[in-house]
Amino acid sequence: MVDPFRNMYDDIHVLIDDMQYFLIHAPRQTGKTTFLHALAHRLNKEGNYVSVVCSLESAGYNSITVETANEVFIQSLYLTAEVFLPPDLMPPNPNSYSSSNILLRNYLTDWSRFLDKPLVLLLDEVDALYDDVLISTLRQLRDGFQTRPKHFPQSIALVGLRDIRDFRMRARADNPSIGSGSPFNIKAKSFFLPAFSKEEVRGLLDQHTQDTGQVFSEEVLEKLYAYSGGQPWLTNALANEVVRELLKNDYTQEITLDLIELAKERLIEQRQTHLDSLADKIDDPRVRPIIMSIITGDSPAFDGADDAIRYCRDLGIISTGNPIQFANPIYREIITRILTIGFSVSINQDIAQTSWYINKDGTLNMDKLLDAFTDFYRWNSESWIDRYKYKEAGHQLFLMAFLQRIINGGGRIEREMATGNGRTDLVIFWKSQVITIEIKMHHDARSEPHGIQQLARYLDRLGQKTGYMVFLEKKSAAELSWEDRIRREVHVVDNKEIILYAM
Repeated sequence: MVDPFRNMYDDIHVLIDDMQYFLIHAPRQTGKTTFLHALAHRLNKEGNYVSVVCSLESAGYNSITVETANEVFIQSLYLTAEVFLPPDLMPPNPNSYSSSNILLRNYLTDWSRFLDKPLVLLLDEVDALYDDVLISTLRQLRDGFQTRPKHFPQSIALVGLRDIRDFRMRARADNPSIGSGSPFNIKAKSFFLPAFSKEEVRGLLDQHTQDTGQVFSEEVLEKLYAYSGGQPWLTNALANEVVRELLKNDYTQEITLDLIELAKERLIEQRQTHLDSLADKIDDPRVRPIIMSIITGDSPAFDGADDAIRYCRDLGIISTGNPIQFANPIYREIITRILTIGFSVSINQDIAQTSWYINKDGTLNMDKLLDAFTDFYRWNSESWIDRYKYKEAGHQLFLMAFLQRIINGGGRIEREMATGNGRTDLVIFWKSQVITIEIKMHHDARSEPHGIQQLARYLDRLGQKTGYMVFLEKKSAAELSWEDRIRREVHVVDNKEIILYAM
């Protein structure tokens, strides 16, 4: 168990003492609910406040009316309070009211008047609400602000995936009645629950070692942390996959790097609910351009880019630092596979037989593979990419889909992508072979020489002597014929052999 408060308890307690509303947001399955329950129980144990957690998710659908939502909130709050409070501190029984059309604001006022200690209300899944229900809920909370703490909760936490700046878009942003300030201007501060640090992951795994004697070595920890990026669900899922699924809770067995690698691949293949939810996000109009800029290596330059970046960070899709990149290698791999599946399944099996590209000694023949791709790309790329939703990244994804079909027969591909670097790097691991490929688009006269230099530096970092650069032309065949663009060249830079495939 990682400390759920993550060094934020004191700051939050100050806001509660100051009678403020505040916001807590984080991606799904990062510990928000654990945090809230721990906070409510601690506040109740300390004895200065009465605190409960209530989820608003049950009213998170389009067709619900404001009146029904109020009833749902009140019933949910009454039932949930039993988890946190003794009978003498419970809110009023909703059935005691003569009318079912009581407002949440009035219900909270009645409860606050009854209590001899201030009420702290922790509302989860606030951003699941839509339109008038969201606006009405926030207005009721704002309206009660002036009467706290005797007649309304002293402090309220609004909890969800996104910061309050995104609530407006959820609440029909084109509605002029919303205005530029209230009901959204009700929070004093926002808290973002970050991913686990490496030290927190180490502490989590050390607890397993103390309980079982089974050790996660430092190199295993490094690999697990590298794959999960500290994302709480992924961190636990990887460790669980190794300990329970692969080793069957046999704590005498050693946890190796190969087991972490296998666990990662199994999670990607299984695409459990947490990972499968990425598929729902990639078509979001604010998410799509950010994903495309990561895959292409271009800098995001479009109206609203800053908001789109913040939105993707709030969702946990990209990391919080710079350069902008996927939050972890597992997300990166799943998103890429989702985007390439349309290409991949359409590739004719006649050219996707892995055995055709294997030398007699079992090594992968990259020249034969890229020759085949060049021919396939020439005859199919324009018509395929033209039908593709992610056109801007279509060229890169086309090659990735082709390689994935071949390499799945006995190796794996790791990808390195980030905005602003102008390229996509792939590393193919095939038995003892480590094969580096750089995908570079032809933007201007500097693109090719710059790409060759970039790949030489990348090879130096990996300790490799040979690498491939696939140089893709943005112009159509009508603008530049295939005969003029297809070529294979070998360049030597700083004792590194760069094999260039231009097409």
